[in-house]
Amino acid sequence: MKDVAGKVAFITGGASGLGLAMAHSFTGAGMKVAIADVEDSALDAAKQAFADTNSEVITMKVDVTDRDAMADARKQTLDTFGKVHVLCNNAGVALNGNIGEMSYKDWDWVMKVNLDGVINGVVTFIDDIKSQGEGGHVVNTASIAGHYGMPGLGIYVASKFAVVGISETMRVDLADDNIGISVLCPGVVSTGIGSSERNRPEQFGGTENPAMTPVVGPAPVEMNVMEPAAIGDIVLHSIQNDLFYIMTHHEFQAPVQSRGDAIAASFEYWRAYREKHGV
Repeated sequence: MKDVAGKVAFITGGASGLGLAMAHSFTGAGMKVAIADVEDSALDAAKQAFADTNSEVITMKVDVTDRDAMADARKQTLDTFGKVHVLCNNAGVALNGNIGEMSYKDWDWVMKVNLDGVINGVVTFIDDIKSQGEGGHVVNTASIAGHYGMPGLGIYVASKFAVVGISETMRVDLADDNIGISVLCPGVVSTGIGSSERNRPEQFGGTENPAMTPVVGPAPVEMNVMEPAAIGDIVLHSIQNDLFYIMTHHEFQAPVQSRGDAIAASFEYWRAYREKHGV
C-alpha cells in the first residue's frame, strides 16, 4: 500500500506507547485514524494531542476483550470515515513471574488481551477490508518474545508466539484479497507496558493482584531501548512496502538464531534416529 494518504486506520491500544506513535506517523502521512483504548486518561491526552492539528482523528474507549465493544467501535469508525483500510491490533499487556506460580486469572487476563484482542480485531474488521475491494493491511503487534522463550515471561511469551503464528497464516490466507500483513516484533521500547496492571479488571485479579510485579524481564543481550516514535515510522514504512516481519531490535538476532539452530539440529537428530530404527 504505497499510497496511504486518505486511507483509514483503526488502532487498538492507540492512546499511548506504540499505538499512539503509529497514529502520529499515520496522520503525518495523510491518513485518517480511529484510536481505540481502554484507558480514559490516555484517551483524553491523545485527543488533546491532535486537537490543534488538521489531522482527522477520532478516539473511543474500547476493551478489546469485549466483542460487543469492538462491534460498536467498528460502527463508529465506519460512520465517521466510511471505510477501514489498515487494522493495527496493538493492545497488549505483560505479566512477570515464574510460570509455576501463575493462576488461571493471570493466564486469562494476558491471553484475553494479547491473543483474543487480535482475534477480535480480525473478525470484526476483515470482512469490511475485503469487501471494499481496495486492498488493505493488518499489523499485529507481537514481540521479540514471540520468537524464543524468556524466563519469567511465560504467559506473555505464549501469547506472542500465538500472534506470530496467526500472522504467518493470515499472510497466506489473505494474499488473494490484496491484504498485506505485518507482525511487529520489537524488543525493549519505552512504553507503559511494564505497568499493565493499572488496567487489569477485577474479574482477572484486579490492580492489587500480588502475582503482578513490575515487568523487567531478563537481559539476554545488551538492551537498546527504542522510543515509540521510531517504531511508528517503521510500521508505516512496513505498510507502504508490504514487509511482513518487523524485527526492530537486531541485538536479539543471536538468541532467535540459536533457537532456529536447535530446531534444525533436532530435525537432523530424529532423521538419523528414524533411519537407524527403520521408522
